[in-house]
Amino acid sequence: MRYYFLIPLFLLFKFSNAQNDMAFKTGEWFKYKLSYSGWFKAGEATVNLNEDVNNNQLLHAKMIGKSTGAVNLFFKVYDRYESYFHKKNIKPYRFIRNINEGGYTKNIEILFDQKNKVAKVNNFKKKSSNDFSFKENSQDMVSIFYYLRNFFRIDDLDKNNEIAIDMFFDSENYSIKIKYLSTEIINTNFGKILCHKIQPYVQSGRVFKKDESLTMWISADKNRIPMRIKADLIVGSIRIDLDSFSNLNHPFEIKFN
Repeated sequence: MRYYFLIPLFLLFKFSNAQNDMAFKTGEWFKYKLSYSGWFKAGEATVNLNEDVNNNQLLHAKMIGKSTGAVNLFFKVYDRYESYFHKKNIKPYRFIRNINEGGYTKNIEILFDQKNKVAKVNNFKKKSSNDFSFKENSQDMVSIFYYLRNFFRIDDLDKNNEIAIDMFFDSENYSIKIKYLSTEIINTNFGKILCHKIQPYVQSGRVFKKDESLTMWISADKNRIPMRIKADLIVGSIRIDLDSFSNLNHPFEIKFN
């Protein structure tokens, strides 16, 4: 089972009021736990955000996913995703994908030329470098996590309660669609949290059972934290829950204890 569980973490929703009221700040940190088929822990992921040490106009986000416990005996995973993006508009500058999933490896760097809309993809494993065009306002696989938390509002939904965002990944342009389902209270380790329930559309067949296999719950406070993700796979299911956090930009709202 490859760790596609990281992908939903980069498709997170935001209904913000203003660009100067950011949903996040430097130093923010999350830890998630992953369980397979609802009964045993299979992995964990961390997400942290800091200012780039070499350029104070950029933020540096890093996401690490790894297998844990008994899973390591038959399918060891260690995935690292990083994005350097501009503070003001959250447009990507540099993206890194370095993964090892049960022996399947990939090591890619993408450099975004925002002026000419050209992405230089350096594939270190294949020792190749190629240029590709990307669409205006495209995000990478990590920056989209922060972009959607900040800039989308409920007013941006179309008549089908959906939004779309462009993303450039590896060497291709994608249009990601996300559907708003409802707002509800869920039980978590921290208490009862009011959340927006959303459904990112995924491609069925290889990993997911159907296009609507993902369901996500995003905190309805100003932080817009991904609290829970559920996915139906071809074989079994996965569940991702927020386990701990630190250095939020806004108070974490617990509706009931």
